[in-house]
Amino acid sequence: MKKVGVIGLGDMGGGIAANCIKAGFETYGFDLSADRLAKFESVGGHPAGSARQVGEHADAVFVMVLNGNQAKSAILGEDGLIRGMKPGATIILSATIKPAEAGRPGAEGGTLTMMAAAPKPVFEDNRDVLEAVGKNIFHIGEKIGMGQTLKACLQGWMGSIFAATFEAAVLAEKSGLNMEAFAEVAAASAGSNALTNNSLQFIMDREFVDTGSHIGTMFKDLTVTMDHARDMGVPMFMASAATQMFQAGITRHPGEDNWTVTKVLEEIVGVEVKR
Repeated sequence: MKKVGVIGLGDMGGGIAANCIKAGFETYGFDLSADRLAKFESVGGHPAGSARQVGEHADAVFVMVLNGNQAKSAILGEDGLIRGMKPGATIILSATIKPAEAGRPGAEGGTLTMMAAAPKPVFEDNRDVLEAVGKNIFHIGEKIGMGQTLKACLQGWMGSIFAATFEAAVLAEKSGLNMEAFAEVAAASAGSNALTNNSLQFIMDREFVDTGSHIGTMFKDLTVTMDHARDMGVPMFMASAATQMFQAGITRHPGEDNWTVTKVLEEIVGVEVKR
């Protein structure tokens, strides 16, 4: 059985690690947070003192950090993965970073969609590891960075759905509609989607923290989308508006989750979306 590593044990990385352990992989992990390392150890993981130490043990390592600089440090730094990994071991760069940065050298439930770019033999050799944390596994090409490129496109689209949902909810509340009826009809309509349906439930229940979707992550992803679009010369009208809405949300409520953007709109018009 392969040995697996995870660098970055936050919401996503911690979920990936837990599912690797559940699948029977001996799993090593590293994070700068002592609390996260302790939680990882409590579910059967092997805490390491550095990314390099993870690399010394693991055959495949997920890198789930926040940005390109952190990925570069974790992989290429003085105490990075490549200082310890064996020939033939695999780095799975699962962080959402700019495609140009990658071109350089559902997590808890195990239902992630994985978009992998790698030589086909490398992909097939690591399919069992990917299947431990993902439900839908796609091989999208062999050029390194194409996974990040696809994710950048998806996140602009998803951010736009979130933004439209938050606006529609506040408009419905301001208009005096019964919000449960609004959510029920929205779920049965042609525009129904999981992002909207889940968002409306969290908003109506006033659940804005610890739901597994911190606003900082989505805001960062949207900035990646916008940076990539600028590099490609592609105008992104909807995604740019969504980015600014998330900017307002993270400025006003930095410790909360995606749905907190709704509270910024509520404050402007003087309503509160609730059941």
